[in-house]
Amino acid sequence: MEFVTHSREETEMLGARLANALARGRVVAFTGDLGAGKTAFVSGMARALGVEERVTSPTFTIVNEYEGGRLPLFHFDMYRLGSADELFHIGWEDYLARGGVCAVEWSENVAEAMEEDAVRVSIRRGEGDNDRIITVEGVEV
Repeated sequence: MEFVTHSREETEMLGARLANALARGRVVAFTGDLGAGKTAFVSGMARALGVEERVTSPTFTIVNEYEGGRLPLFHFDMYRLGSADELFHIGWEDYLARGGVCAVEWSENVAEAMEEDAVRVSIRRGEGDNDRIITVEGVEV
């Protein structure tokens, strides 16, 4: 399914819609350029899952954990990882076993680790400065 959003708020709202359709243990694999809106989308997911704290990009920490909502949210940024092996070294399988939602930015950097049934979200810039073209595959939103 393809969507077009025209603001950060609309991108977050689409993220919330996706989160409402997710079950325990799902992986959401994101692709998109720097500044495309991946973290805004994850912020909307977090809000829908009941996370009250502010969502930030885990660029330097690799993963941010948000608990206390309907499901735990594990927000990964794979920008700095060179392979799926590095992901397994930080405990990827442990996160999967915890039964939350794993939101993985820059998933193409660890494509071998992404499950076949992962939800795929691609975010591209549109014509306007705030326009985003978002494709969601693997779940009905």
